[in-house]
This record gives sequence, structure tokens and C-alpha cells, in this order.
Amino acid sequence: MKFRAIAVAMCCLVLATGQLLAQSGETNAPAPAKPVMGPVSRLPLPRFVSLKASIGNVRRGPSRTHRVDWVFTRANMPLQIIAEYENWRRVRDMDGAGGWMHYTLLSGTRTVFVLKDYTPLRLRPEVGSDPNAYAEHGVIARLGSCVLGWCEVSAEGHDGWVLPSEIWGVDQNDFED
Repeated sequence: MKFRAIAVAMCCLVLATGQLLAQSGETNAPAPAKPVMGPVSRLPLPRFVSLKASIGNVRRGPSRTHRVDWVFTRANMPLQIIAEYENWRRVRDMDGAGGWMHYTLLSGTRTVFVLKDYTPLRLRPEVGSDPNAYAEHGVIARLGSCVLGWCEVSAEGHDGWVLPSEIWGVDQNDFED
């Protein structure tokens, strides 16, 4: 009951603030939302990292006493951190599977997962650019820079530019202006 009263009061406050702004002639668009920062690392959430080890236990909760739900078995696999608690990071993979991992199992090195078979790694970030090589579905590549709607990747001695729709492990925050 107490929660409902607080929620109603907050709604009224939001509505009243909106009415006051409308009456004052305030027409400025709202400021862009600031990124949420992790309480421990002070880095943005969510953010992408990679699996440092070749095997990493994913637990139900943020401690070694919690049950292991998953075991990731691909070194350099891209993961997304969505929460933090002390030395633990809540992660998920491209399928949404995940849980809590100790931070020492993770690396800040950025990698991506190739989503489509026969993905061209282009010489330049242009649709008509010739391919330097092709990557198969499931290849894990190292991420370079992302510009103008393209991301530079490298894998097994080959590098090139790919569209973000062809990989998993990037978001809008990765693109340079």
C-alpha cells in the first residue's frame, strides 16, 4: 500500500512538472539521457567485453556459492555486461543466455561474432567495395573502429569492413561521429 501511494505521488509530480514547463513556454527538447554507469567500475552499462579464458563458469548469482548455470567455452567470445556487483559482472551472450561471472574471466578487448555465412570483409567502408576476404557464420573477430555505419574487424590474418547487421557485439555507442 505504501508503494502505491509513493508511485501515485511521483506520477502527480511528473505531470505537474510537465504542466509547469508547458505553461512557461519551455519548448526545449529533453536533454539526451546520460549513460548508466556501473556502480563498481564506473564504466557504461551495458557494454561489450570478451571472454578472457577458454572456459568460464556462469553462475546463477554473484558469488562462488551460487550454482553454475552455464559454461562458456570459446576464448574471446563477445559478451555484454548488463550489471555489476562487487567483483561480479552479469553478462549475456548473443542468444541472451548468461548470468554472473567473476570479472577476472573477462577482458576489455573487443570482439564480435559473425552472424551471416559468407560475410564479405570489404577493403573500404562502402557497399560497392571489393571484399578482402569472407567470414563464415560463427567466426569471432577482433573489433577495430566503427565509422559511418561500418565496423572494421580482423580474424585469422584477414581484415576488412562489415555492416553492423552482420555481426553481434557492437551498439550505437561504438560509432565515431
